[in-house]
Amino acid sequence: MWRRAATVALSLGAGAGAVAVASTEDPAATLKVCAHLPPRLLRDSVTAATIAFDYKWSLWGLEPGSPAWQSAKHDTHLRSANRLQELCFRNGGIYIKLGQHIAQLEYVVPEEYVQTMRESMLKRCPVSSYEEVRGVFAKDLGESPETVFAEFDPVPLASASLAQVHAARTHDGQKVAVKVQHDHLTDTSVVDIATVDLLVNALHYIFPTFDYRWLVDEVRESAPKELDFLNEAKNSEKCLDNFRRLSPHIADSIYAPKVYWNLSTSRILTMEFMDAKEVTDVHGIKAIGIHPVDVSNLVSKAFAEMIFKHGFVHCDPHAANMMVRPMPQDSRKSFGWKRPQLVLLDHGLYKELDCTTRISYASLWKALVFADAKAIKENSVKLGAGEDLHALFAGVLTMRPWQRVIDPSPDHLVLDKKTTDYSELQNYASLYFSEISELLRRLPRVILLMLKTNDCLRAVNHALVGGTSLESFMIIGRVSSEAVLDAKRMSKRSFLNRLMIWLEEVMLEARFFSLELMLCFMELRKLLPS
Repeated sequence: MWRRAATVALSLGAGAGAVAVASTEDPAATLKVCAHLPPRLLRDSVTAATIAFDYKWSLWGLEPGSPAWQSAKHDTHLRSANRLQELCFRNGGIYIKLGQHIAQLEYVVPEEYVQTMRESMLKRCPVSSYEEVRGVFAKDLGESPETVFAEFDPVPLASASLAQVHAARTHDGQKVAVKVQHDHLTDTSVVDIATVDLLVNALHYIFPTFDYRWLVDEVRESAPKELDFLNEAKNSEKCLDNFRRLSPHIADSIYAPKVYWNLSTSRILTMEFMDAKEVTDVHGIKAIGIHPVDVSNLVSKAFAEMIFKHGFVHCDPHAANMMVRPMPQDSRKSFGWKRPQLVLLDHGLYKELDCTTRISYASLWKALVFADAKAIKENSVKLGAGEDLHALFAGVLTMRPWQRVIDPSPDHLVLDKKTTDYSELQNYASLYFSEISELLRRLPRVILLMLKTNDCLRAVNHALVGGTSLESFMIIGRVSSEAVLDAKRMSKRSFLNRLMIWLEEVMLEARFFSLELMLCFMELRKLLPS
């Protein structure tokens, strides 16, 4: 079997390589890329075959659901996750981006995969040599970094899956951050996506319930956009413009680094250097006079506005892509704390929600916050989950079991990692693997990216305040409700309809006021001695 896999991989690699070299404008560079193709295909084939054989062998003859089966499945998940992690690191590029996607799909893929990828994929990224960086500059700008900039630090500040960032200073004295793409990624990405597609389809053929082809489709669509840094720069400017136009009440609290267009290309992005703290650096945030709770609330507000009102969403908001600093030129304080400004980085991955999807998603979150079972089902069906999987969809979105989702208590969506609910949810991906796979197959890909965004934000909030706070869900409920009311105002312009919408708004405010009172009472009870 291994000899056959090697022969096929080498044959495919040689054939693809010959065609690529013959048709390219840069035969030397393409030949270098194609030299890596056969071993990559071989690694893919061996990894896929090993994982498939491990699952078949380890679970052979065990009763599904039995303790022995559960234990064997957990061990197999761990071994397979480590094999997949090693494959991602050895192949690099798009493979690491795929691993990062998996790391952010909590309860959508088995926990063993999520934890394995999360512990490594955001920290062990490849670093290009300075000669490779100089090569990118020579091809894109025709000059070396030392000529383009007055100063250029050859040691990168940070490195990610697709690029690394260097500190530099322009000839007019401005300190900047220069994002340089890892060389040849544009060339290898097409090959990488094709080989990943082959791997995932092979696993789906062997295990019909393993249907994560949507993840490959998403990477295939998003990778070219993320590899175009000029597109990223345009996204950052559009994001800020949306806040100014559609969310002026918090526009000053959201910032993106200024782009130096004359020093940027599709593979080099020169931006204003940001002196700020990473969003999850709790000690650093406190040291500059900002309360972590205020940061958590601002993150929730910013993304609720993007999702429910703008319909143009930053879909990669992990900790490394958000920073915090005190609001510039603002001396106001709240209970002694400075007001925060959220700095958004890495604008390569955005998704647009059409109006119908955006309002259905807003209506769903409004229903989740108010524990409205009928509206949860109705809007889950509108988004494609189906009547049979609407409860599972609600569970994946909120990380709460169904009985807690429809519990009328004001803190029904708050998840404390010390509760038994968390342990129950940790088993979701294993217990309902086939159902979750079917749910993901049904949902529009833009909603799948919203799931990923939710998971990133949940991780950030957990680092800041120990979980998703009551205030965060109040913010989500309020912004989603405002979006639904705005849509009604746009579609219903008669006096009677306007009056009905006004009454609905008054009732909604009363409902939020009562919820806030209940939350205050619950907080006071916590302070009293038992």
